[in-house]
Amino acid sequence: MDIVVPLRIQILSIIGSVFFLMLIGRLILKGKLREEYAVIWVACTVVLLVLSFWRAGLERIAALLGVFYAPSLIFLAALFGIVVFLVHLSVVATRLEHQNRLLAQEIALLRNELRESQKP
Repeated sequence: MDIVVPLRIQILSIIGSVFFLMLIGRLILKGKLREEYAVIWVACTVVLLVLSFWRAGLERIAALLGVFYAPSLIFLAALFGIVVFLVHLSVVATRLEHQNRLLAQEIALLRNELRESQKP
């Protein structure tokens, strides 16, 4: 009974990771996810797959880092990854906002020049 529960969790985590990997592949093929972001998601999924197959790996890594409760290491890594990803998205959004403003100004100038050139 004691071995069945971890094995069941291991199988569920492997199935979940493979399903997530297939979802990422589908989003890439449909053009809904850019490749630069897909690399991050695929890398995270591969790490989850490795930890799913290598059950003692998480405990070893946690022991090396001095973490007492190994699953909390996953949450810490996920939290760190989310913060880094949010900062990256904020930088991208700021850059796009700046480009939008410049394009709007250029369009306004071109419209003004067009109006000026059409005056009799």
